[in-house]
Amino acid sequence: MSKILIVDDAKFMRMTISNILSRAGYEIVGEGENGKDAIRLYRELQPDLVILDITMPEMNGIEAVKEIKKEFPHAKIIMCSAMGQQKMVVEAIESGARDFIVKPFDEACVIDSINRILE
Repeated sequence: MSKILIVDDAKFMRMTISNILSRAGYEIVGEGENGKDAIRLYRELQPDLVILDITMPEMNGIEAVKEIKKEFPHAKIIMCSAMGQQKMVVEAIESGARDFIVKPFDEACVIDSINRILE
């Protein structure tokens, strides 16, 4: 079973993703609220995949991707973005994210993206 870390400053979004993934049989190993949490929890938990929001307080998702990839080049990260954040999504992918999913989440798209990245 693949272990997934979810990082988003909105508790509702973390809950939504968590529910989608649990139904699909994935294990949620941790949750964080900002980029600093993402880095700390990645080091601690070494998940198979991280779902990371782009816009967060303290440290955004793009900065977190760069830090995680520096330490763990093989880290698999999927970014979450709101509509209209295309420029930031491009920057996140250039920084090492593997894919992105758009809010509001479409359950099938989320699962498809995760399965593709974990293969």
